[in-house]
Amino acid sequence: MAEKTGFVRCILTLTLLLSAAGATAQDELRKTFFKEADAAKAAAEAANAALLAPRSYERGMNEYTDAEFALERGRSIEIVRSNAADAVRYFKTATTAAELAATALAQVMKSRQDAANARAPELAPDIWTEAQRDFADAIRILERGDLKGSKRRGIEATSLYRDAELIAIKAQYLTETRQLLADADRARVGRYAPITLGQAKQLLADAERELNENRYDTDRPRSLARQANYEAKHAIYLSEVVRKVRDRDITAEQLVLQWEKPMRDISGAADIVPDMEDGPDRLAAELVAHIEQLRNENQALGQEKAENEIRLADMEEEMAALDERLGGATAERAALVQRLEAQARVKQQFEQVEKMFAASEARVFREGNNIILRLVGLTFDSGQSQLKPQSFDLLGKVEKAIDVFPRSELIIEGHTDSHGGDDFNQTLSQARAESVQQYMINAMRIPTYRLIATGYGETRPVASNETESGRERNRRIDIVIRPNIEPS
Repeated sequence: MAEKTGFVRCILTLTLLLSAAGATAQDELRKTFFKEADAAKAAAEAANAALLAPRSYERGMNEYTDAEFALERGRSIEIVRSNAADAVRYFKTATTAAELAATALAQVMKSRQDAANARAPELAPDIWTEAQRDFADAIRILERGDLKGSKRRGIEATSLYRDAELIAIKAQYLTETRQLLADADRARVGRYAPITLGQAKQLLADAERELNENRYDTDRPRSLARQANYEAKHAIYLSEVVRKVRDRDITAEQLVLQWEKPMRDISGAADIVPDMEDGPDRLAAELVAHIEQLRNENQALGQEKAENEIRLADMEEEMAALDERLGGATAERAALVQRLEAQARVKQQFEQVEKMFAASEARVFREGNNIILRLVGLTFDSGQSQLKPQSFDLLGKVEKAIDVFPRSELIIEGHTDSHGGDDFNQTLSQARAESVQQYMINAMRIPTYRLIATGYGETRPVASNETESGRERNRRIDIVIRPNIEPS
């Protein structure tokens, strides 16, 4: 029995050794016959031949697969070599055709990618499918050698891809608004709130027009769509209120008193007497002024806190360093005192400058030792960078503010809102900053070495770009004054 078991083990071991030897031999044969085919296949895939030269690439893959099958089944070496050689030939043909297609059909491929990025396969499936068919036809025609015919079909595909892209973009931004307006029409909102509903429809039309004119700047259309959503919902709400008044479910007096209650609640929180004997206008103005005052006070407290933290950190760092070097303590302590005095002087100068401007002209605040003049009263015509004569009085005050800080460095920053293309906004903000810089050189006689003009476009908003008031605050020129606080 033991002899029989040993014999079986011997046979199994011999079988495994032969199998291993066979696998090793097959690996060596594969390296020999597939080296060129593997390289040609990789080159074809790098050229995206599966998409751009599908006929040749598919034939190459068929020959490549046949070669692998023949090798695995131990077929004739000549069959393996022949299949591998055919695969190389087809892959090279596919690579050449794909490279030609990438050049000849570059525009259609870009429009195809743009449409895909806009989710056209999901949001505009019918037109996307039609464009895909034309694109595939263009590739097949090009593989047959008809470059002219391929380009014609490519133009058709490009047009369809762009249509699909636009439909998809509109679907992303306008679908909710269209649904709201459809709901409003079914509820006959226009009968009770025609003005508000009309505004919603006009905003939707404006958003669609903006997308038609420039589909890649979606900031403004998105903002318009959101406003349209708001107006549509507001119209639905107003129609319910008007319907209640018409049906005598509520009197006009009760309605007014209901709307006055929130104003009374806000007034109570602000500790303001809610005087609405002549209507809400005077109370609203008082509340706005109160909020502005709170905002300014909060800004001042924030600046003071930051200044105190910086001053404390500087003093602690300086004192720690001086304690380690007692030898030069007297002179260094004197320098520290001078610097602290300079910082205190900057604070006094800031308070002096702050009083120069009305709230409608400029916001003045500090960032560390830097003074920021946010020129809210300096405006430009739409898309233009030329200074307007009505801005000269404000710039005269800016000159007086700069004079408070002799030898300071001045940075003129241009900023825009998010509407318009990124490149255009960047260029416009730079041009406006340079326009102010040139005025300072020519009219204020400020040396050029003290001035830096920088445009930031839409990249540094200080308010929401989703509201008109926010966008107005973002369209601005900031003058940054960097005082010289080093002892002279």
